[in-house]
Amino acid sequence: MNFIYDLHRTMMTQKLILVYEGDFTQETTKSILAMAERNLDSSGEDSSIKRKVFNVMVEALQNIVKHSSEKGTKAGSLVSSSAIFMISKDENRYSILTGNPIAKEHVASLTKNLEDLNAQDKEGLKEMYKAIIKNTQISEKGGAGLGFVDMARKSGEKLEFIFPEMDADYAFFCLKVNVSREKE
Repeated sequence: MNFIYDLHRTMMTQKLILVYEGDFTQETTKSILAMAERNLDSSGEDSSIKRKVFNVMVEALQNIVKHSSEKGTKAGSLVSSSAIFMISKDENRYSILTGNPIAKEHVASLTKNLEDLNAQDKEGLKEMYKAIIKNTQISEKGGAGLGFVDMARKSGEKLEFIFPEMDADYAFFCLKVNVSREKE
């Protein structure tokens, strides 16, 4: 049972203020957002920063719900359809962290899209956003590609990501979006 203390210590060290691991549905998303909103409200944080953090959380959670792999759990395996959502807070920033399984066949295109996004400055992100709105093509999962662009615009920082291997067919998409606690 030492894992309980180890987990608590990790959460304290990483300054995690909210963690949810499991299946993500619209209902769980609503509950997570409500908890996070209460946490932000009680923190006394500036309203413009709270709004940015909340907007990034909404996009990150929608990304999990829409694009997480449909993979089922294998007996004795760590490969599962469950995902993770975390928020950490330190003196300078909030970090919204997500992780979810995706088919390896999508890793290359997602990596390219995220690298292209990270190569943009503020004006470039604005133009990307406008272009997507103008040429809206809704994917079969209900997205138009605005989520990552919106997260980058709201955070004002590069999106951090990695794809650790889960098995021969799946990787775990880890995303970190930082939102500065400094007023603009």
